Amino acid sequence: MYKIISIANQKGGVGKTTTAMNVGVALRLAGKRVLLVDLDPQANLSTYLDFDNTYDKYPTISHLMMTAIGQINKLNDVKQYIRHNELNDIDFIPSDIDLANADFYLSGVISRETVLKRMLKNEIVGDYDYIIIDCLPSLGVLLMNALVASSGVIIPVQAQKFAFDGLGMLNSIFEQIRDTLKPDLELVGVLPTMVDNTNASKRIVEKLKENYRDKLFNTVIHRAAEAVESTDKHKSLCLYKNRVGEEYKAIAAEIIERTDQKNGTV
Repeated sequence: MYKIISIANQKGGVGKTTTAMNVGVALRLAGKRVLLVDLDPQANLSTYLDFDNTYDKYPTISHLMMTAIGQINKLNDVKQYIRHNELNDIDFIPSDIDLANADFYLSGVISRETVLKRMLKNEIVGDYDYIIIDCLPSLGVLLMNALVASSGVIIPVQAQKFAFDGLGMLNSIFEQIRDTLKPDLELVGVLPTMVDNTNASKRIVEKLKENYRDKLFNTVIHRAAEAVESTDKHKSLCLYKNRVGEEYKAIAAEIIERTDQKNGTV
């Protein structure tokens, strides 16, 4: 039994990639088998994981999706696209800039919103307890693919000015996907990120509590300089002794509790 969780927010700079990476490693440290999927053409998660594809040596998620278009029923070799990062001891499917053309090459595909779901079939990736998808900051066909493939969604929200920009539209897309294509899609939780001691930050967290109630995570992620160092060193915050790493471990514990309660699969 496995769970696919999308990390999504159409607003950039809210900590999606940092959350995907550190939640994934935290779940791994908790004894779970985890696969990270980079579904962003900017490939920030792949960079965080020190993936170097300068000479196009390795296939990426864009190659996988283009292959899937022509032979979706013959996709039995997804595992060749999976890389392993030794430093963080985690598996991942990398991305590249070619994924930016997804809207174009998926435009004529029947049921194009389900391509990723059909790729991540249980018999192919069922070795994993959790698959974490780092989504791009957009409401296009790639996000729809991620939501349709997922059993749950985590929405990171930066506890700063303009925090609620785009949340209404994302919520609308979420509800549309649940009403039409994925009735068992659940909001795992809303995660305040980059929280600090300013009154503005505190007000945003309080507003999130009012809006999302029990869907707001009990733990928040504080702003920390260590996050930049973590990215530069390609090493998860959870592998250092620091406040934010411990917070992500607490979030992972909440995710395990919340998803086990649902006991759902894709």
